[in-house]
Amino acid sequence: MENRPGVLARIAGLFARRAFNINSLSVSPTERPDISRVTVTADVEAVPLEQIIKQLNKLLHVLKIVELDPNSTVERELVLIKVSADQSNRSDVLEIVRLFRVRVVDVNPESLTIEATGAEGKIDALLGLLEHYGVIELVRSGAVAVTRGPHALSEKVVGSEVTGR
Repeated sequence: MENRPGVLARIAGLFARRAFNINSLSVSPTERPDISRVTVTADVEAVPLEQIIKQLNKLLHVLKIVELDPNSTVERELVLIKVSADQSNRSDVLEIVRLFRVRVVDVNPESLTIEATGAEGKIDALLGLLEHYGVIELVRSGAVAVTRGPHALSEKVVGSEVTGR
């Protein structure tokens, strides 16, 4: 989409009008400062998804819609997890951190804050193990993704003039 105010609201509004819940939404500028990438994950059947894509393509300032194939995509998300970790269980929690190759970013006598990046399955598995110790607070970024190989998705819109439409 063009990097302009209000475009994201129109995109999210389209999902809301169709009564689809967005599981995650991530937006940021790309290698081209005039283009932002929106990554949306939602549980949608094939036919309604086709309808949403057609409607999104009609929105002003939306340049290109691409449904990413999981087999040719690198997808990651970030999670920060504050977990209870006192003297009695801290070594167990640190062992889980080591096994998952994630980082502790804050240490407190009663808790640890863990930063993890990875595919949704890895994040879910980590959370499943940490639940036992007591998750105090959790925040997930939502998925971001790029296609595998040397080409950028923005190349698909290079021919598009990003102007004051």
